[in-house]
Amino acid sequence: MTTRTALPAPTGRALTPSRTAATAARVLRQLHHDPRTIALLLIVPGAMITLLRYVFDGAPDTFDAIGASLLGIFPLITMFLVTSIATLRERTSGTLERLLALPLGKGDLIAGYALAFGAIAVVQSALATAVSVWLLGLDVTGSPWLLLLVALLDALLGTALGLFVSAFAASEFQAVQFMPAVIFPQLLLCGLFIPRDQMQPALEAVSNVLPMSYAVDGMNQVLHHSDLTGDFLRDIAVVAGSALLVLCLGAITLRRRTP
Repeated sequence: MTTRTALPAPTGRALTPSRTAATAARVLRQLHHDPRTIALLLIVPGAMITLLRYVFDGAPDTFDAIGASLLGIFPLITMFLVTSIATLRERTSGTLERLLALPLGKGDLIAGYALAFGAIAVVQSALATAVSVWLLGLDVTGSPWLLLLVALLDALLGTALGLFVSAFAASEFQAVQFMPAVIFPQLLLCGLFIPRDQMQPALEAVSNVLPMSYAVDGMNQVLHHSDLTGDFLRDIAVVAGSALLVLCLGAITLRRRTP
């Protein structure tokens, strides 16, 4: 009688650099064969910022006031959308199921996805920042490199949120449906439309715990201050910490759906 050998369960080790890098390389190869997704990630944020620049063509001060905030918001939205759909596609196609049957740690999988999409986020944020500052003439008091840092952290936060919510969707349509629940409240309460301290107190309290609020605050710190401020350091720490926390939650929700 033949004895069936059980497949090894995912290892409990936090990270193995070679396996993390292999996972990231696989994801990047898949993205390389999807030019529409690459266009969405790299071109759309800069295109939307350019569109808004000319919407406010008769009021350039308005673009200077909100342009930096948009530079943090658009990368988050596009990274959330693409990451959630791409990860869900791998869940529903059985790719993640097969990977989890290998001796591959959950940390390796999550870090690999984050590394791959993070590499895209670097390029995306750099392009959007360059378009805003050097092509559209966004007037910034501080260093454009600080704008790039906040935009990158916000894109990484969008990646982490996309990885996390993909665990709760059964189809790509459901993944898109999470955007009104996860992104839109942050967009309305982040201070883009009105200063947060002028909101109804309950809404201001909610905005104080939403990471996009700190991304917008960080952008505004760069917009108005030439030097690093304590508030700026707090803002980027909150955005980075939120991204790390959501990635950890994503690892917890990563599990096999069959024995």
